[in-house]
Amino acid sequence: MPRNDKRVKITLECTECKERNYITMKSKINDRERLEMKKYCARDRRHTLHKETR
Repeated sequence: MPRNDKRVKITLECTECKERNYITMKSKINDRERLEMKKYCARDRRHTLHKETR
């Protein structure tokens, strides 16, 4: 199965502790801006904002 170049792997970094906790996929075509989501941070033991890193 050929790899789809329209979707790329991104890393999400916690804005509070700066730890890179999550790896996910996003579409290059539909989502051009950097992704931001509230995810659980194990170090802080609460939900915090995670931003896409390059």
